[in-house]
Amino acid sequence: MNTTAYANHLSILKEELVCALGCTEPIAVAFAAALAQGALPCRAEKLSVVCSGNIIKNVKSVTVPNSDGMRGIEAAATLGCIGGDPTRVLEVLQAVTPHDIMQTRNLLTQNYCEVELAEGVPNLYVRITAQGKGHTSVACLVERHTNVTELTLDGTPVEVAGFGVGISNCNDINAASAERSALSLNSIWEFAHEVHLDDIEELINNQIKLNRAISDEGLKNSWGANIGSTLLASRPHDISCRARAAAAAGSDARMSGCPMPVVINCGSGNQGITCSQPVVEYAADLGVDHEKLMRAVAMSDLVAVHVKHYIGELSAFCGAVSAACGAGAAITYLRGGSLAQFEATVVNTLANVGGIVCDGAKPSCAAKVSASVDAAILGCDMALSDHNFKAGDGLVGENAEETIRSMGYVGRVGMHPTDVEILNIMIGKTDVNAQA
Repeated sequence: MNTTAYANHLSILKEELVCALGCTEPIAVAFAAALAQGALPCRAEKLSVVCSGNIIKNVKSVTVPNSDGMRGIEAAATLGCIGGDPTRVLEVLQAVTPHDIMQTRNLLTQNYCEVELAEGVPNLYVRITAQGKGHTSVACLVERHTNVTELTLDGTPVEVAGFGVGISNCNDINAASAERSALSLNSIWEFAHEVHLDDIEELINNQIKLNRAISDEGLKNSWGANIGSTLLASRPHDISCRARAAAAAGSDARMSGCPMPVVINCGSGNQGITCSQPVVEYAADLGVDHEKLMRAVAMSDLVAVHVKHYIGELSAFCGAVSAACGAGAAITYLRGGSLAQFEATVVNTLANVGGIVCDGAKPSCAAKVSASVDAAILGCDMALSDHNFKAGDGLVGENAEETIRSMGYVGRVGMHPTDVEILNIMIGKTDVNAQA
């Protein structure tokens, strides 16, 4: 692998594998609100949130972390404004206090925060306007959870604790897209085999450590629908079941507001957990060494990024599927599979569960994580037995890359009307009973 390609793969891992507290959509709202408050010379007297349908969908039913059980955009924005620390970025609510929570609850009864659906904007879009003592500040995030495209006070660009238009924390979307477009399953396989362990060890170890901690929490205590613990109780000695349970349990806890940080991937904690924990379980079962585990998790992360790139940041296509593709492919590698079998695992997984709908962040995400990992393990078993889905089987293309692009097109373009209808049902705009 040439040095440019090597650096690109490593850069993507460093950009994607960052810490976040709670579901990343309410956290993005809280982050934008904290930025808007930081730009004001006084305490905000009023907040206005304009955001995309996908943000509304993913914040509606999930618990805001460190909020004492509050849900919704109003709660996320208000708590971010009152107690958020924008310098912590996706851990913006890490240090909120009981007083902040009490003040937030009080303000929510006073129509302090108004929310409006934005039309004709990217799928990930949050624009928060804060007003106080005659001043107006605006903070806007577009296409990525930390991509600050606007931060102004009374129409003039400002900086808040190092954040501002064009600052280093702001992801260059075009550059990031070009980096990800250069990925392929072949290049990921090559990178995972050649990468110097020193370049990824700290990053991957942190992902495994944090994601294992929240997975263990989801298994030990009651969170969400308890998918992980239910699975583990049914077949505790089955490695495929343990792999599913480990990923689902982390999602159980996250979706219900567990205040533990996770390492995300593709902008999602659920996807970061799904990329790592099934691979960790299989590595332990197979007795592979530390170095091979590091390479396998890096491989899983990059495959997930590659598949998700063609779908887009937020859509009606459940992101757990792309993450499970990564986990399944990495498990194939751990089990001694070839490059062809590694690619076949991705194809088999997409042919099976490609198109699971995303109806927002909530406890049932854990079940979708489990189903996706189950499909990926089946895809791995098929590949290692050389029993694979063939070109022409539905959306399966002539090769793995064509299949990934086809599924991405369906998720990004074909499922867009589905996304709209899901949102309409969730916000009560469509009465399904009247349609029966």
